Amino acid sequence: MSLSGLYRHLAAGLALTLTLALATAAAAADAPTKVRIGYQRSSTLITVLKTNGTLEKALEPLGVEVTWHEFTSGLPLLEAVNVGAIDFSADVADTVPVFAQAAGAKLVYVAEEAPSPSAQAILVPANSPITTVEQLKGKKVGVTKGAGSHYLLLVALAKAGLSIRDITPAYLTPADARAAFVSGNLDAWVAWDPFLASTQAQSGARVLADGTGLANYKRYYLTTEDFSKRGGKVLDVLFERLKATGEWVKANPSPAAEILAGLWGIDAPTVEKANARRSYKVGPVTRAGLAEQQKIADVFFAEGVLPKKVDASDAAIWAPATP
Repeated sequence: MSLSGLYRHLAAGLALTLTLALATAAAAADAPTKVRIGYQRSSTLITVLKTNGTLEKALEPLGVEVTWHEFTSGLPLLEAVNVGAIDFSADVADTVPVFAQAAGAKLVYVAEEAPSPSAQAILVPANSPITTVEQLKGKKVGVTKGAGSHYLLLVALAKAGLSIRDITPAYLTPADARAAFVSGNLDAWVAWDPFLASTQAQSGARVLADGTGLANYKRYYLTTEDFSKRGGKVLDVLFERLKATGEWVKANPSPAAEILAGLWGIDAPTVEKANARRSYKVGPVTRAGLAEQQKIADVFFAEGVLPKKVDASDAAIWAPATP
């Protein structure tokens, strides 16, 4: 190689090294130093992580701080993600991202919990004469709009030859719906665990129908487009911790129930019953695995609940480094 060629070779190598160094520095500067996590009362795995401090410990080597933000239900939680008020959403029912998509939210699926169809159900009071879904016609039914219970109600009514127009829906938060139900102001309530198990234990409410054969009831964890690009290492830690926590809860039902009982104000045996109906099996989201999301979107649109059609396959999916 000539002297001039050697100079050109060295200059090219130096330029490449400098480019890589600048890119690495830029990536480091853009990496998050905080992750704001939103959750609901029924966000079991996140609640356990918030309590035991293992997530903060796992993120400490990355220099990332964790802040926690509680929401009443899934829709306001994902609205907060969409506007950038939080970075990561704890599990929401499968229906909630569909509503968010319809509203134009740009969210990214991070993880899913495997189906738990019996963890949501239509309840009637212990002394109610109602014994079939068909008998809900003309009745007042409490439901949380956009929750998985909302979809269960729609498909259960459809199977019975009814629609939402055949009942009087009362769109309430879980807390308000429970109060209305136990005070006799609702003929039925579509609830999910732990509210479901707690109400059964305290009032003797009967299950009219659960999600078996009707609604799979998967739960999803989501993030923003921005955080999915900047927070890859943080999301990897979150995914690993959620997966491990789900395995721990299922392998240790009594200790897990004891932890949650004090936080939820529910006795441990009732919490254990609720947890037994949830899979807590955390895994990566796949395009094929979102198939029921399209069914949910189509049902809500047909019932006039969604303002427009939604293509569930348009949603972005983040993939963990180690599934």
